[in-house]
Amino acid sequence: MTYDIDAIRAQFPALAAGIAHFDGPGGSQTPRPVIRAIADALSLPLSNRGHRVAGERNAETIVTDSRRAMADLLAADPAGIVFGRSATQLAYDFSRVLARTWSPGDEVVVTRLDHDSNIRPWVQAAARAGATVRWADFDPATGELTPADIEAVLSERTRLVAVTAASNLIGTRPRIAEISRLAHDAGALTYVDGVHYTAHSLVDVAQLGADFFTCSPYKFLGPHHGVLAARPELLETLHPDKLLPSTDAVPERFELGTLPYEFLAGTRAAVDFLAGFDTDAGGTRRERLAAGFAALEEHEEALRARMDKALSTLDGITVHSNAADRTPTLLLTFDGRSTTDAYAFLADRGVHAPSGSFYALEASRRLGLGDTGGLRVGLAPYTHTGDVDRLVEGLADFLRSSTTRR
Repeated sequence: MTYDIDAIRAQFPALAAGIAHFDGPGGSQTPRPVIRAIADALSLPLSNRGHRVAGERNAETIVTDSRRAMADLLAADPAGIVFGRSATQLAYDFSRVLARTWSPGDEVVVTRLDHDSNIRPWVQAAARAGATVRWADFDPATGELTPADIEAVLSERTRLVAVTAASNLIGTRPRIAEISRLAHDAGALTYVDGVHYTAHSLVDVAQLGADFFTCSPYKFLGPHHGVLAARPELLETLHPDKLLPSTDAVPERFELGTLPYEFLAGTRAAVDFLAGFDTDAGGTRRERLAAGFAALEEHEEALRARMDKALSTLDGITVHSNAADRTPTLLLTFDGRSTTDAYAFLADRGVHAPSGSFYALEASRRLGLGDTGGLRVGLAPYTHTGDVDRLVEGLADFLRSSTTRR
């Protein structure tokens, strides 16, 4: 495998500002091919989708190409790719549709590890339907959410299991395939939040056993919107509220209003960019994606090991990311020191590592961090050793500084 970090970094104009970015879990920087694809789409004639005039054909091509690209990225059926404004919006949309079949006595499983966008829509939908919410816990010491934790709250009344494929707060990657098997054995559907997972791991929706899988292109170098993948035959059974003249075809019946064509063009370009990470790889786009993600994981794991080793030499730091299988994402707190002070201290030195609970409110509380959370450090495809060294040096300086203590 060949992962040319210098060539990759050269494609990100934002990096010219000299900032060491560890804010990837909240949204990645954008490479030139994605920027160009968005600009090119807006430079072409565009209109509502069709086949007669240039604007119609351009719009149709953009949508079709983007569905195919996302299908390749997720090993899904293009006819099951739904575009939305965000993963949060898609969760709310599908929670309302699915909850129409729930009744008092039915049960919905959510987890303490998840981002609130894969908790609150289901909790609220269950309340409207009179269904019961069952909470699956995780071990705050290890960060692990196990299949046994899910199995403990399943029953013959379970209708849905909502679970993250990777925690955006501490990086934990639960064993989703096993969890899906347990859910299916209980007669339940699985709704998997893959927003953080997709930025670091090659996705195979069928292998994961996810009935619904969501992600956000702006977490993997693309523009701001959301994507859901599901089997077309499952989508055919669901009937959302929609405008009377709008199509009832799948997947379009779930896409309300005109799609953001320029963002879909950028998403296709982002997938192609990911497929180029291993410069020696050939074959289909899916095959190049597999090679590219293997190269990316090797790169990020090496950087994480470097960071872990360096942080272990610093006194006064607690690392809350301890799962055996996790993304290169660390949540840190400091003895007697505020993580917001650490965030500001690093920012003044050109290192962006934000502080907070990042909408993973239940996870932050379970870790004993209340609503405050911690300092989150996330690696991205453009992170290099110099960034890691600047981060560690900045944290060492912070711990030695006289910054106001709690």
